[in-house]
Amino acid sequence: ALLDGDEIVYVAQVPSKHSMRMFTEVGRRVLPHSTGVGKALLAHAPADEVRALLARTGMPAATEKTITTADGFLAALDVVRASGYAVDDNEQEMGVRCLAVPVPNSPTPAAISISGPAGRVTETATERIVPILQEVARELSEALANTAAAPQQP
Repeated sequence: ALLDGDEIVYVAQVPSKHSMRMFTEVGRRVLPHSTGVGKALLAHAPADEVRALLARTGMPAATEKTITTADGFLAALDVVRASGYAVDDNEQEMGVRCLAVPVPNSPTPAAISISGPAGRVTETATERIVPILQEVARELSEALANTAAAPQQP
């Protein structure tokens, strides 16, 4: 996912092997305050820029767990910076939990995530999933750097 203007846009998706799964359509746009990728992408942005973005977009509640105040969102970003990953815990859609990490050194700020039923993407599973997400993000970062560094064909 990328930050495009004030919205998150999903640019790629890989389906789960599980029959009960989340499906995020490529091209779908959402507001960043209710998504794991939004938190991952904004975690290192200056607080005044985050507040300005939230003022422009508003913070509508997608569920009863959606963060709907700028102070609450900035506090969540503090947690993301401290832990190295973001969580959307039933904030975008009830019953769905998402874990997200930024793609380091991406030419355009990017994040990757995994979403699934809250009963499967548990706290215990988080301990196993986050290191895998972080490794995939590093590999994607390296692939993007290699693509950018490759000579262009005439």
